[in-house]
Amino acid sequence: MKVLVIGATGTLGRQIAKKAIEDGYEVRCMVRRPRNASFLQEWGCELTQGDLMNFQDVKYALKGVDAVIDSATLRADDPRNVYQTDWEGKLNLFNACEETGVKRVVFMSLLFSEKFRNVPLMDIKYCTEKLLEDSLFDYTILQGVGFMQGVIGQFAIPILDSQPVWISGKASEIAYMNTQDVARFAVAALSKPETIRKSFPVVGQKAWSPNDLVQLCEIHSNKKARVLRVSPFLIKIAKTLVSFFEPTVNVAERLTFAEVSGSGEKLDASMEETYSAFSINPSDMTTMESYIEEYYQVILKRLREMEADLNKEERKKLPF
Repeated sequence: MKVLVIGATGTLGRQIAKKAIEDGYEVRCMVRRPRNASFLQEWGCELTQGDLMNFQDVKYALKGVDAVIDSATLRADDPRNVYQTDWEGKLNLFNACEETGVKRVVFMSLLFSEKFRNVPLMDIKYCTEKLLEDSLFDYTILQGVGFMQGVIGQFAIPILDSQPVWISGKASEIAYMNTQDVARFAVAALSKPETIRKSFPVVGQKAWSPNDLVQLCEIHSNKKARVLRVSPFLIKIAKTLVSFFEPTVNVAERLTFAEVSGSGEKLDASMEETYSAFSINPSDMTTMESYIEEYYQVILKRLREMEADLNKEERKKLPF
C-alpha cells in the first residue's frame, strides 16, 4: 500500500511517516520545502513538493496513492490564518481524493472539539469530522489531546534553566501521549478494517495537572520551579490586542487555544475500545514518568559533557 502523509515535517507527522516506513508501507510526503525535509528521504520516504492551498499540487501528490494520513495543521510561523490552512486545505485534500479515487483517509483530530467551537482550531477539527462523517470516504478519526513533547517546552526546559513556568487559568488535567505512540495508532488504522468510519480517542494513560508535571520535573531535574499563574482575563486582553495586527493573527489564535488548556475541563477519555480495535497493548505505551526521566538523563549527561570543555566563567552560565 502507498500512503500519502500530509504534515510530515510536523512533530506528529514525521513520526507517522517513520512508523509507516518501518511497517513496510510505501510512503509519499507532500512538503512545501523539500530542502527542509531531507530527513524524510533518508528514512525512505518519497517527497513531492506542494501546498494544501493549491488543488493541483494535492491532486498530483495523490497519484498512485491508496490511503492518506492527514496530520497537517497551522505552523507557528505560517502567515496565513487557521481557517485558510486547516479548512480550505482540508477541502482541497478531500476534493482531490474524490477526483483521484482515494477513499481511505486517516484524520488526526482533537478530543472534545465539539465543546470548544469558539476556538478556531477546534472548530475546524469538529467541522472536518462532520464532513468526513457525511462523506463516502473510508475514514478513521483519531482524537488526541496533547503531546508529551509539548511538556518539555512548557515545563522541563524552563525548570532546568531556572525560568518561570507559566500556568494559565483554571488549568486542565491533560492525558498527554508520546507522538511515537500516536503514530502507532495512525499507521495501525491502515490495516484494521474494523476501524473504518469510526472515531477513537487517542490519549495517554493518565491525565496530568500542571502542578503534577512541575513536581515530576522538579524530582528528575533536582531543581525548584518558579510558577507564575496567568489570569484568563489577561489572556483575553492579549488576544484582543494582537488580533488588531495582521502579522500577529497566529498569536491571537494560539492565545485562543489557551482557553482549552485553561478551561478546567479534564482532557481525557477511556482507551479500552481503542486498544482493542487497534490490537495495541497498553503496556507498550510510554508513561509520562519514564518520558521525563529519560529526557533529563539525556540532557543532563550532555550538559556535563559540555562542562568538561568549558572554562570557569563559561561554566557559571550552565543551567545546573
